[in-house]
Amino acid sequence: MAETATEPKKLGVFNQLVRFIAIGGGCAIIDFGTYSLMLGVLGWPFWLSRGISFILGTSASYVINRKLTFQGANTGNTKAKAGAFALVYIVTFFVNWGTNQLLVVWTGADEPWLVTVCWVVGQGLGTLINFVMLKWVVFRE
Repeated sequence: MAETATEPKKLGVFNQLVRFIAIGGGCAIIDFGTYSLMLGVLGWPFWLSRGISFILGTSASYVINRKLTFQGANTGNTKAKAGAFALVYIVTFFVNWGTNQLLVVWTGADEPWLVTVCWVVGQGLGTLINFVMLKWVVFRE
């Protein structure tokens, strides 16, 4: 009997969520580290720092999640999936960035801990939207 190539076992939603959160944590370190560096060391404005840091964290997230979390992304029209991913992240960017900027302005964000809280709230909202849209829109099976 000849052996046949088998497909890798598909992850359930819970396992995908766990991986997404773990990978997201690593990408959040890239994001927040860049954000902090640009604000604290370089003295760049909130809006610019948040924009650049989001792009860096998002790029890392796409590459890693496509391979390890949403394994179905390795089949089918990858250009369409990349385009859908980009669209999701454009929307998420404005939600994340907008939430951060709104909270920075609203709270005055004059203390480092408050700047961090503003970032965390925006990041949390963006992460929730990302998982739902990636799971059920971009990388659906």
